[in-house]
Amino acid sequence: MNSIVSATEDDFQLLSEIATASFIESHGHSAQAEDINRYVSEKYSESAFKEELNDAKNLYHIIYHNDRAAGYSKIVLNTPYSGSLINNIVKLERFYLLKEFYHLKLGGELFQFNVDLSIRNNQTGMWLFVWKENPRAVNFYKKNGFLVIGSHDFKISETHSNPNHLMLLKF
Repeated sequence: MNSIVSATEDDFQLLSEIATASFIESHGHSAQAEDINRYVSEKYSESAFKEELNDAKNLYHIIYHNDRAAGYSKIVLNTPYSGSLINNIVKLERFYLLKEFYHLKLGGELFQFNVDLSIRNNQTGMWLFVWKENPRAVNFYKKNGFLVIGSHDFKISETHSNPNHLMLLKF
């Protein structure tokens, strides 16, 4: 049985654990271990999640499979990308599933939940950055209607950036 719930400020520890594990699974080989570890300890710490969960603009959701947290998402409504002429567009800022749950197609369920939520909030599209060297993620987004419209260097550390696609889905 699957369920998707809104994350609350009480979920900071769980989100920190899922975020750290899923980021390392998908990006851990993209830079030197010390850069990845520093990034994760800064961006996915419990204190970072406490702060983000207390900001009403950040909409976090957790997907559960048989009462086990399998992944999470974060969207930010009305957040145009640089150069966008569209104001009512949502940024899919984080979208991660733990590897052990990939085969269950939970990503599609969580993704559709976020699209439906965005549409209910009068958004006309969704955009995101995705690492160019993550073919599984790039293909997932393309399969769901996203188009590559630009590029972005995603900064892991002061000395390392990963090349990302800027992708857009219009509703």
